[in-house]
Amino acid sequence: MQTSSYKEQLHAPYEWYRTMRATQPVFRHPEWGGWQVFRYADVSRVLNEYATFSSDSQRMAQAEGSQGEPDPIGSSILQMDPPRHRQLRNIVTQAFTPRMVAQLEPRITAITNELLDHVLASGEMDVVRDLAYPLPVTVIAELLGIPSELREDFKRWSDAIVAGEESMTEEERKALFQEIQGMYGYFTQVLEERRQHPQNDLVSALLAASVDGQRLSTMELLGFCGLLLVAGNETTTNLLGNMIICFDENPGVVERLRKNRELVPGAIEETLRYYSPVKAMPRMTTTETMIGDQHVGPNQFIIAWIGSANRDEAAFPGADRFDIEREPNRHIAFGRGIHFCLGAPLARLEAKVALNTMLDRLPGRWQLADVPLELIKSFVVFGAKQLPMRWDA
Repeated sequence: MQTSSYKEQLHAPYEWYRTMRATQPVFRHPEWGGWQVFRYADVSRVLNEYATFSSDSQRMAQAEGSQGEPDPIGSSILQMDPPRHRQLRNIVTQAFTPRMVAQLEPRITAITNELLDHVLASGEMDVVRDLAYPLPVTVIAELLGIPSELREDFKRWSDAIVAGEESMTEEERKALFQEIQGMYGYFTQVLEERRQHPQNDLVSALLAASVDGQRLSTMELLGFCGLLLVAGNETTTNLLGNMIICFDENPGVVERLRKNRELVPGAIEETLRYYSPVKAMPRMTTTETMIGDQHVGPNQFIIAWIGSANRDEAAFPGADRFDIEREPNRHIAFGRGIHFCLGAPLARLEAKVALNTMLDRLPGRWQLADVPLELIKSFVVFGAKQLPMRWDA
C-alpha cells in the first residue's frame, strides 16, 4: 500500500475537477480565452455534437492565427470532421472490429507471458517499463508491420506527441520537434518500402485504400501511421498502469479478482472511469451555442475534461469510490459519437489478457513501492512514468 505522500499529484487534478463541477462547470479562462467544461452531461454533448463542436485542426489553427507547418497528426481522423472523417475512418475500421481483434488474443497472451517470464523470479518489476508499455506497442507495431525492436524509438516519439508544451524551454521544444520529425521520417521510409513491396499489414492496407477513386495523400498516410502508433500504445499503457494504482489503493480487489474472473471486465471499465487514461480533448465551436447556462460564441476553443466527467456524482453515484461491480458504468473514457476510440476493443482485450495473466502468474499481494509517483507531463493523457511493484514470489 502506498502512503499518502505519493498520492498528492495523483489526486490533485480530481480535487480541482470536483471544485470546478460545483462552482464553475462551464468556465472561460480569463487569460487564454478558451472555455473548459467539467460536468458529464456537458462533456458528453461537446464530444458527441460534431456539427457544433468541431475537431478540425485547420479551423483551430486559423482561430489561433497560426499558419504553421502542416502537421500529419493534424491531418489524421482525430482532428477531422465529416464527411472526410467518415471516409478515412472506414478504411481502418475493419482492422479494429471486435471480431478481428479477438483473433489477436493468442498473440497478446504470448507477448504478455514472454514479458512476465523476464521478471517472474525476481518478485518485482516496473509495471510500466516491463509490461504496460512493451505489450501494446508490440501489438500495434506488428499490426502496422513495423519491427517492435524499435520500441524505444516508438516510446520517445509517442511521449513527444502527447507532451504538454506549457512549461517547456525553447531547447526542450526544439528537441520535441526533432523527435516528431524523426517519427515522420521513419514512416516516410516505411511507406516507400511498402509501395515497392506490399505486405499483409495496416501500412500496406492504407496505401492500397482509396476514397472516391483517390488514394490517401502522404500527409494523411503519415497522420494515420503516427496516430495508430501513438494511440495504440500510449492510452493502453496508462490503462494498465492506472489499473495497478487502483488496486494498490483498494486492497482486497486483487484477491477478489483472482477468485472470480468474471469480475475482470468490470475492473477494467471501472479503471477507465476512475483514472481515465485520456483526461481531455479539444474542440472548437462552429456556431454560437449554450453550454449549461453560458453563452458561447462561434470559433471558441473548448476543452472537454473527460477525467472530470467520469467522476461526476450526477452520473455516477459514489463517484469517488472505486467499485469493480459498478452497474451501469456509462463512462466516456473512450469518447463519444463519431470519434469514439477506434481501438477500444483492442485496448479492452489487451487489458483483459494482461490482468488475467498477472492474476495467474503473480501470487499473493501486489504492492507498489512507497516512492513518489511522477505523472506524465501531458495535457491529454493521465498516468505514471514508473510503477515499481512487488509481489509474494
